[in-house]
Amino acid sequence: MGAQLRVYKRRIRSITATKKITKAMEMISASRIVKAQRKVAASTPYATELTRAVTAVATGSKTDHPLTTEAQSPTRAAVLLVTSDRGLAGGYSANAIKQADRLAERLRGEGKEVDTYIVGRKGVAYYGFRERKVADSWTGFSDNPTYADAKQVAAPLIAAVQQDTADGGVDELHIVFTEFVSMMTQTPVDNRMLPLSLAEAEEETGTKGELLPLFDFEPSAEDVLDALLPRYVESRVYNALLQAAASEHAARRRAMKSATDNAGELINTLSRLANAARQAEITQEISEIVGGASALADATAGSDK
Repeated sequence: MGAQLRVYKRRIRSITATKKITKAMEMISASRIVKAQRKVAASTPYATELTRAVTAVATGSKTDHPLTTEAQSPTRAAVLLVTSDRGLAGGYSANAIKQADRLAERLRGEGKEVDTYIVGRKGVAYYGFRERKVADSWTGFSDNPTYADAKQVAAPLIAAVQQDTADGGVDELHIVFTEFVSMMTQTPVDNRMLPLSLAEAEEETGTKGELLPLFDFEPSAEDVLDALLPRYVESRVYNALLQAAASEHAARRRAMKSATDNAGELINTLSRLANAARQAEITQEISEIVGGASALADATAGSDK
């Protein structure tokens, strides 16, 4: 019985240490969510106004440009998948990967080849374990991305859009990330960045149904779109990375809270079992003492006779 009690105590000490770790991670993630939300709010107006500018140029000119013009027979698409560098975030990365797999399956069903670009070690490990080809990957900044990181990610995507498909270029550019809706809700989504859908852009910027002003372009509308293309892709990638970072922190906070609660319940269960084992041990010792005293009394009474 004593050995069983020692096992319970050892498990309680181990789970208590784990509970302290998960509680600390929960508090850290909770503090980082606020900072991530502020960054998302700060980047959204720039992305919205840039999309508004691209929409104005596209509607005010008849220039064929990869930014706004769809290929007649698209044959190749690029997909940027945003996952996390670390685990302990529940199903955050797994849900984003599933969304990317569904998107890739749909694109292949349309007869398009898919080039996959990945942000985050979890996505890289997933594709590497399954020996799937990855065009490029980046790690080390999923929980705190900067605009410099977004530019680094966007550079090969912009180059692929500007190349011909015969030379390894793509006709479409998609991004899969986890959208931050609230502290309790994070939704994996896939958005097509290029070519830009003017109807979706007008709805996003709140200009749907409005008459956009007429513009004169210097030196030309095509040159303006060439200048806006990198900025547009970088801003969309940056906003997606920030949304994903906020979602990652929220998912990790929720997962660590659940782990902390489960550890507390397990400690209570083990404490009750340890108390029962201690009570059984005490009862057994009392029984042995009473039995010994009774035997001694009987032996003494026999010797007196």
